[in-house]
Amino acid sequence: MPLYCSSLCANMAHTLKLGKRNENFICSHEQTKDSCFMSQHHKSTNTLPTHIASVSKSDQSFSSPVIEEDRKVLGLVSEPEEYCRELDVAVRAVQMSCFLCQKLQDTWISNSQINHPYSPLTVAGLSVNTIVSWILSKCLGSENVSIVTEKDVQTLSNTNKSELLEAVVKTVNECLAEAPRFGVEEPKSALRTSEVLEIISCSNLVGSPSGRFWALSPLDGKMGSACGDQYAVGLSLIEDGEVVLGVLGCPNYPMRKDWFSYHLSYQRMISMLTPPNSETWNKGCIIYAKRGSRKAWIQPLLHVNKKYVWPNHAKQVSVSSVDNLALATFCQPIEKANSSHTFTEGLAQSVGLSNQPLRVYNMMKYAAIACGHAEVFMKFARAGYKEKIWDHAAGAIIIQEAGGMVTDAKGNPLDFSKGLNLESLDRGIVACAGTTLHEKIIDAVDASWVSSCL
Repeated sequence: MPLYCSSLCANMAHTLKLGKRNENFICSHEQTKDSCFMSQHHKSTNTLPTHIASVSKSDQSFSSPVIEEDRKVLGLVSEPEEYCRELDVAVRAVQMSCFLCQKLQDTWISNSQINHPYSPLTVAGLSVNTIVSWILSKCLGSENVSIVTEKDVQTLSNTNKSELLEAVVKTVNECLAEAPRFGVEEPKSALRTSEVLEIISCSNLVGSPSGRFWALSPLDGKMGSACGDQYAVGLSLIEDGEVVLGVLGCPNYPMRKDWFSYHLSYQRMISMLTPPNSETWNKGCIIYAKRGSRKAWIQPLLHVNKKYVWPNHAKQVSVSSVDNLALATFCQPIEKANSSHTFTEGLAQSVGLSNQPLRVYNMMKYAAIACGHAEVFMKFARAGYKEKIWDHAAGAIIIQEAGGMVTDAKGNPLDFSKGLNLESLDRGIVACAGTTLHEKIIDAVDASWVSSCL
């Protein structure tokens, strides 16, 4: 185990006071009756917040991971209650990651013409990787945290990458200074360069058919983020090859369907005229779900100078009830590098998808279907391209728990047990708001595939 991860593990029991009730805190539920999430209110004058803890619904007492495991063995924790603590931590990690990206976005847009020795988007991606790894290890214990992601320590280890590494360390420490706003204790001192490298090295892993690991997409939709458009942070927990929870952070996601067709400058003008509040907001959201809940939730990004209190005005979302392809909205891909637009658009036309398509980037397509803004998403990769598990795991479980379907083009569930790639994927991915639409799309793929050149 890397040194940094080991030190985190050694300090967890003392920091979290595992197995004991901390009398300095009053724990109370802030979610609906089906939730086991809680927030903590500090009674003392100590300014440092605690780590996230959990409260069981049966006895409302403080519980540690050890106690929770004992309760599971005894059958006292039902399946829907599982992963509540992990989901709470994951949502906070993605909230902080979106905060970081929003802070950096104006910089990378305004400096897009400057000849940097490194890409600002690379700084953002590596910084998100570090932030998420640090929070998961800090709150869940490093022995419980393994991460697979697209960024690894090799990117920063080269001697000619010193300026990039310096920028990442600076960005990470500035973000972690805001950790108490998100209910996470900030580090006692700024992270050193060696510590940042050590944290990132903990996420230089591969997937597995057994055991537990996290899959992270630190900055999905780089083309959109570079021009101030849509992008996402995706985080999911995979256990024995199955996704058990997923969180999507979409900082620029328009909260009204008709705004997708507006120019970015017009969206910004509307946002200025109608400032967001805790109940309504114009853009940006966190969408999340966990296995077996049959529910997906959406909450706003944390407002400036506000403190995060679970569930942060979350609202339940569900897929559209439209089951007629003539009335359905199709998520039109924007990226052309790794997918066949010709086949996808031809297929959409052949099945009668005549509505104005919704033009969205990458993982935002999953968000659009889960929120009911669209009904159909298809992606058929070009020959030789392998879909990565971190690009689809979070979105897949969110749509499924919101009432939709996500499979490969044969109708098989996506298989996240074969390593970093969706190795057993049959031709492509099909996501729909319900079984009726899904069956029609699958049939159309079979009928059209032979004549395609893919």
